[in-house]
Amino acid sequence: MPVGLLALAGAWRRAQGFGWTFVLPVANAIAWFAVALLTCFLLLYGAKCLSHPRTVAAEFTHPLVSSIMALIPLSLLLCTVYFGTPGHLGWLAFTLLALVVQGIIAVRIVAMLTTASLPLASITPALYVPPVGGGLVGGMAFSALGYPGWAALLFGMGLVGWALLEARVLNRLFEGAMPEALRPTIGLELAPASVATLAAGAIWPQLPGDILIIGLGIAAGPIVAVLARYKWWCQVPFAIGFWSFSFPLAALAGAIIEVVRRGGWPPFVGALALGLACVAIAFLMLKTGILLLQNKILPPAPVTR
Repeated sequence: MPVGLLALAGAWRRAQGFGWTFVLPVANAIAWFAVALLTCFLLLYGAKCLSHPRTVAAEFTHPLVSSIMALIPLSLLLCTVYFGTPGHLGWLAFTLLALVVQGIIAVRIVAMLTTASLPLASITPALYVPPVGGGLVGGMAFSALGYPGWAALLFGMGLVGWALLEARVLNRLFEGAMPEALRPTIGLELAPASVATLAAGAIWPQLPGDILIIGLGIAAGPIVAVLARYKWWCQVPFAIGFWSFSFPLAALAGAIIEVVRRGGWPPFVGALALGLACVAIAFLMLKTGILLLQNKILPPAPVTR
């Protein structure tokens, strides 16, 4: 949830390029709400670590759950992207700490992939989060702090992680539907191309809009692939995992806004993309609130290996 909301706040802030004065207060409100949620979740997770250390250790060694666990450092990197100040040593240390945690998880996932020790059932789009998300969002974080060289390096590492995982994940998806419990993670299939396009625009502000349009064209493929299978993920009852759609849709909206600004497209195209992302995330928040009221927000049983 904080990852999607921070990305949405970033998309709103990018809309300042259209000269809209109202977007910055909206962006800041969404960003601070995301930080408040993130703080609450980190405190709850810290309590879990203290009271159930064996469960946390088991989750860390589980290939699927540890991939989702990488959303913690990813959310911290997005805080740097939004709030970070160039040349600020505190933000640099904060970012490096988040990248270390992200890197530890990513190395484990890559090791399992390259040694054929990753269970078939664990091959889902969630695997993109540690290596791809860490590289691309880490690149944006370093760009926000004023380190373009390191930003480009991490961007390249994110692209390599994407290439490494793409064949395995797509091959698994083409073999048939994932188990119902994992289907909500399908939204993460939209993430790599959308986030890569947004990251490229953030790292290289002078990049022409036509180059970013290529990224949008690449992103269109996963969008069509996910929509074409809407019947098999719409049959699953709503679960918190459907927030997997929030980050990619918000990143896609931000990328479209950059294309509109740099390519001379009408501003209403950017407004439409931002509006659709807001509607989708508002729907997710509404459904999550209903789950919370029904006391169904948590899965019925812990994940086992």
